Amino acid sequence: MSAPDLILASGSASRRALLANAGVPAEAVKPLIDEESIRNGMRADNMPIRDQAMQLAELKAVKISSGRAGLVIGGDQMLSLGPRAFDKPKDMADARTTLEALSGQSHHLETAITVAEHGKIVWRHLARPKLTMRPLSAEFITAYLAGAGEEILQTVGAYQLESSGIQLFSSIEGDYFSILGLPLLPLLDYLRVRQLIDT
Repeated sequence: MSAPDLILASGSASRRALLANAGVPAEAVKPLIDEESIRNGMRADNMPIRDQAMQLAELKAVKISSGRAGLVIGGDQMLSLGPRAFDKPKDMADARTTLEALSGQSHHLETAITVAEHGKIVWRHLARPKLTMRPLSAEFITAYLAGAGEEILQTVGAYQLESSGIQLFSSIEGDYFSILGLPLLPLLDYLRVRQLIDT
């Protein structure tokens, strides 16, 4: 497979790294869409959070796929705590507020992945890993934020499991790659069906 055959419609360094580490070459192109306005509209319509993530993943893939050859992967991830949706924290104060809300609670990561071809969605998948955060003291949150740094502002829950974020949790149910933002195993299965990677 040559790189132009597969495009990742994302600015996410994590998704790019997951594909690259799996030996799947892909050109990364960040779609120019107003995600915040789209999310606000969907939430005003009381759309289920998992559907919001899927719709954004589809919009990203279709946006890049229109007028291009090859397959385009679009992804999105939202955090749901019951009916409440969380986005990436705006700053470290917002990250603290997120962690205080998640402390001692179970939440889901609504992780949507889609593939578009010639401007139309040809495949989609939704993973919903469940993560339970242990009760966190104010002192622990302060120390955690200081150690983790602003890199956590790139994640919806203000944590990265591949680093110190693992210390926040008492249990995790679901696929590790989906927690990182890309349901890699079902995506690889689909790419094999399309004969874009070796079987």
